[in-house]
Amino acid sequence: MKPLSDPRAPVPVLDGRGALCREVLASLPAWFGIPEAVEAYVAAAEGLPMLACFDSAGRAAGFLSLKANTAAATEVHVMGVKPGLRRRGIGRVLIEAAARLAAAEGARFLTVKTLSSANSDPNYAATRAFYEAVGFLPIEELPTL
Repeated sequence: MKPLSDPRAPVPVLDGRGALCREVLASLPAWFGIPEAVEAYVAAAEGLPMLACFDSAGRAAGFLSLKANTAAATEVHVMGVKPGLRRRGIGRVLIEAAARLAAAEGARFLTVKTLSSANSDPNYAATRAFYEAVGFLPIEELPTL
């Protein structure tokens, strides 16, 4: 696939973070199909640092929210790229920007949690493959989570 016709670097989002989160997650029901979970992500997004990419018309293409869990570790709390814009490098540039932002805040580690490979869901298999492709390693499995 070709990159977006007018690629834009991830930018910090200061206003409307919850609405942007809701918009993108609504486009991803295979991953975010539990309304209560979506609302929890939306509520959290309002108070967390957010980076987003936009298409050439200024519409949200993808975003991520970061949560500093300790002084040394920042987590990708929630992330999504709209289906029609996947596999165009948006996720990769968001992760790269998140890593830079976390490092600038003093974090030595950027972490992410997702469904384990013990679950055969093909959507999450693609999610794990993406995270591994951008440098994440599986370091812990929480089978009861």
